[in-house]
Amino acid sequence: MTIRCSSVHKTFVTAQGTVIALDDVSFEVGEREIVSMVGPSGCGKSTLLRIVAGLLEPDAGTVEVPSANGRGRPSSALVFQDHGLFPWKTVLDNVAFGLQMGGRRRPDSRARARDLVERVGLGDFAEHYPHQLSVGMRQRVNLARAFVVDPQLLLMDEPFAALDAQTRIVLQEELLETWRASPKSILYVTHDIEEAVLMGDRVLVMSGRPGRIRDVVAVPLARPRELASRGDPVVADLVSRIWRQLEDEVRGSLSAPARSPAGLGRGGRR
Repeated sequence: MTIRCSSVHKTFVTAQGTVIALDDVSFEVGEREIVSMVGPSGCGKSTLLRIVAGLLEPDAGTVEVPSANGRGRPSSALVFQDHGLFPWKTVLDNVAFGLQMGGRRRPDSRARARDLVERVGLGDFAEHYPHQLSVGMRQRVNLARAFVVDPQLLLMDEPFAALDAQTRIVLQEELLETWRASPKSILYVTHDIEEAVLMGDRVLVMSGRPGRIRDVVAVPLARPRELASRGDPVVADLVSRIWRQLEDEVRGSLSAPARSPAGLGRGGRR
């Protein structure tokens, strides 16, 4: 299944006038491919993700997201920075919720949910409630909830941005491990250039105002990828290449004095 966006255009009318959020955006996400998307704030990354999800309609252009059986829209799941768990449900029931909404019987859905809860390392917390979990643990629940419905397409909008650096590394690797066990197409939005490189098979580099795709960068790293990949010179070279394309625009938006890009791999938002 290949997701294809062709010449997508989107504008919004605000009190200050018309804002062109996306202009002539075209790209593909192949079957079982992870495509990362990185760019300055306001470049339309989240808008594009919502258009692919069917939550927004483009003003022009097309979005093709074929289903596996050729009938209807394929199953998809969204993972946001805000975990959005139901506070009155346990970890297990939060993960099982999507299956039950799809018609699965409660015992069956809970059995499937327990497998995913175990896979993300929360087996001992299955009967806990969200308020009893750390932020990182809650985001693990969110990942399990997305994967449990076995979507054909997974859309992720800065899912680890609110986490500390150590937790972010752990969850990046857990996401890749879960994806390896159940491969699917993923469109992954992030502000972190290094994360975009480490997660993706390709990186879409966007410019802003209006949002356009400036470059598509292939990531020649073998899978599976682990923590050791962060020290690969290829990663450093790709991070530097992408940063050079974004630097002037990012600095201009911040009105910041020029300085060395050293250390921009993690976070990419200095």
